[in-house]
Formats: sequence, C-alpha cells, structure tokens
Amino acid sequence: MEFQNLIEARRSVRKYADREVTREQVEEIIRAAQEAPSWKNQQTSKYYCVLSKDKREELRTTCFPSFNEQRCMNAALIVTAYEKNNVGFDDNGQPINELGNGWGCYDLGLQNMLFMLKAKELGLDTLVMGIRDGEKLRAALNIPENEEIGAVLALGYADEEPKRPRRRELSDIAKIF
Repeated sequence: MEFQNLIEARRSVRKYADREVTREQVEEIIRAAQEAPSWKNQQTSKYYCVLSKDKREELRTTCFPSFNEQRCMNAALIVTAYEKNNVGFDDNGQPINELGNGWGCYDLGLQNMLFMLKAKELGLDTLVMGIRDGEKLRAALNIPENEEIGAVLALGYADEEPKRPRRRELSDIAKIF
C-alpha cells in the first residue's frame, strides 16, 4: 500500500470480528515499530501482548470502563509502556529540560504510530485506549514499577468501517515562518 494511502486508511476501530491475531503477526508489527527513533537510541518502549482469549477477557472486564470494555471485545490487547527516568535525563538523573519523562512517552508514541501503521498494512486495525486502570493492568501483567504505562492498543480484524473524520485546516494548526 502506498504510504499516503496507508496513513489515510488507518482508522480507530471500535468493533472487532471474532478472529484471532497470531503471535507471528504481533512480532512482525513490533519489529516494524522498533524502527522508530528514540532519545539517544535508548529504545525504552515495552509491549505487553495479551493474545489469549481468557487473559484478554480478564483484562477487558476488570481494567477498562464499560465503553472501552465493549470497544475492545475480540481484539488482542497490547499494553504499551516505557522505562521511567531514562530518556530525557542526564547521567545524574536530572531532567534535561521541562519535559522530563515526557520524552519517554514521546518515544513510545512514535513507536505506537509505527505499530498502528504496520498493523494496517497487514490488514489489521487498532484503537488507542488511554482510559484504563493502569494499576490493575500493572498487577495483572507484572509490569515493573520503573515502567510507566502509556496506552493500550486494541488490535484485531475490523467488524466495522469507520468513516474518515474531517481534519482541521492546515492554517489552523501550522504557522510557517
């Protein structure tokens, strides 16, 4: 798929078909996501991939509000995280600038975008879910305290065709000097 078409074809899907995502697909997608740039090439992003139907159901019903619980039914769940206090900090553990751990989140976002685009290229769809119970996810997946949970990505085969939403005018979002 041509890159611009791929970008425009990616949609936030909120209804998934009852069709399994394979470990091989997830591994291929994560390998593509790893090509994203990161602060000093630290590569602190982490992926906790929940493919088993039983574990997905456990997380879906205990870690999400009802609207996200419904939106990720039948989807694999990919909990994304990054190592805290690593990127954006000097050798003494002091933030380089006002963003501090924001750089870890930024790097994770870059990887997550490549994750979503590669998924689309492979015929899969995604939904970024930020509203979730991070501490319940941490406990259920044994995510260490030194990692900050970012988003959960629902990953699966769409059972709907969302329309492309209108985008703001370039003049509303960009100032070119």
